[in-house]
Order: sequence, then C-alpha cells, then structure tokens
Amino acid sequence: MQPISVEELKARIDAGDSLHLLDVREPSEHADFNIGGTLLPLGKIQTMQTDDIDDWKDEEVICYCRSGNRSGQACLILETAGFTNIKNLTGGMMAWQDRIVK
Repeated sequence: MQPISVEELKARIDAGDSLHLLDVREPSEHADFNIGGTLLPLGKIQTMQTDDIDDWKDEEVICYCRSGNRSGQACLILETAGFTNIKNLTGGMMAWQDRIVK
C-alpha cells in the first residue's frame, strides 16, 4: 500500500487520468459527498465481497474514506486478496474538503 495525497489525486483527476477510485465509506456518507468513486463499504471488503472490483486486481486502485483509517484497513485486506497496486488517500474526504474544496 502506498499513500497518495489529495493534491496528487486532484491533479490526476484534472489531467483526465483513468482511475479506479474506491469509496469504502457507508452509503449515507457516499451520498453526502463523494468524488466519483465506486462505493464498496469496508464491511463488504472485510467479508471478501469484492466481485464488483475483482477485475481491478492488476490495476491501480485508490481507496478513500472519511479520514484514511478505514481505507487503510481496506488496502491491507485487498492486498491479501491479491490486489497488486493499492493506494490509500491520505486524510480521506476530510482532507479533500479541507484542502481541495474551497
């Protein structure tokens, strides 16, 4: 698992990079504010219900949550499940809203 900053991710989104963003928050959090990621709550990852993203195993996947803690856990679980290029958004949506959304 590698960290990625909100500034780096924003620059890549703005540049039009094709990204696999994975939101591991709960549906209500995702509905309140999201940056376009695929919603797969941490609880589903913990029980290995990852069918929706299994075709991402050999591609870069950027996980995010509210603060970076749940996404960090998700990254570790996904690595043990065979995902090879996992990144964790440092500070999560709190950092995004603090530093990107003005």
